[in-house]
Amino acid sequence: MQQKKLDFTVPPDCAGARLDRCLSRLIPGSSRAYLHKLIKEGLVSSSSGTTLTLPRYPVKAGERIEVLMPEAESTEVLAEEFDYPILFEDEQMLVIAKPAGVVVHPAAGNPDGTIVNALLGRYPGFGERFQNVNGRPGIVHRLDKDTSGCLVVAKTPDALFKLGTAFAEHTTHKTYVALVRGVPRQLTGTISNLIGRHPVNRQKMAVVERNGKTAISHYRILKTGLLDGEKISLAEVDIETGRTHQIRVHLSSIGIPVLGDQIYGGSRTKIEGAGRQMLHARRITLPHPLSGTPMTFEAPIPGDMETLIQKTIWE
Repeated sequence: MQQKKLDFTVPPDCAGARLDRCLSRLIPGSSRAYLHKLIKEGLVSSSSGTTLTLPRYPVKAGERIEVLMPEAESTEVLAEEFDYPILFEDEQMLVIAKPAGVVVHPAAGNPDGTIVNALLGRYPGFGERFQNVNGRPGIVHRLDKDTSGCLVVAKTPDALFKLGTAFAEHTTHKTYVALVRGVPRQLTGTISNLIGRHPVNRQKMAVVERNGKTAISHYRILKTGLLDGEKISLAEVDIETGRTHQIRVHLSSIGIPVLGDQIYGGSRTKIEGAGRQMLHARRITLPHPLSGTPMTFEAPIPGDMETLIQKTIWE
């Protein structure tokens, strides 16, 4: 398998950080698990020639790090037409309203029809600007396929690094809105626990007691009502962390699964019009990658979700 050599200089604000954490900032879009694998396989080294095999190795400011990234047998990603609502754009970044049903980047089973395919079609040479690999140029965060809402894309390598740092250091603020089944005992609250792979179904995530990652969500119920005779609520959720399926797992854990969620919603009666999880990334605030000025963007609630909101008899 061919390998691509990446060279990085550890920035001052990364000094003393673990090697795996530093690399997750320098190579946004690569999972910590994947970076652990590279480190363990001896594919990461310092400029002195020393192979770095410990993910917890503390990096030094100004230290040169070399990473040999295995390239897939076929790395070609086809350019496609870009047809997504733009919330903001300048030379540094793009913010779009991602529709439900669209995957962010190519992966097994989804080689095309993704946001990345559309980015390559909109910006000639887009992929070549980045050292980021695995078909994820410009991608600094993701939304589930069936979650709609604000998605931020970096347009330059420098913006990719700075936006990736903002997400890693939690200087971003994300607010979601969801239609959920039922009404929780407390109308506002904070859910803080560990989320990891489900012990039986490895395709799912779950609240676990150990071997998970800290996940924190703050929820508030905006209103409650009846939809097709079933009690539902309109919830707003702010997240401090961005774990896989975090909101869906957290809301399900307190008895109010996201309406239409086929994985965490349980075997309940389907409601007409809820053909996907009714979860929407409504608002995001983050520092501009060039000026550092906080900027807030908001994506309108999509039509399928708005239809159910209008159909509900609110109390």
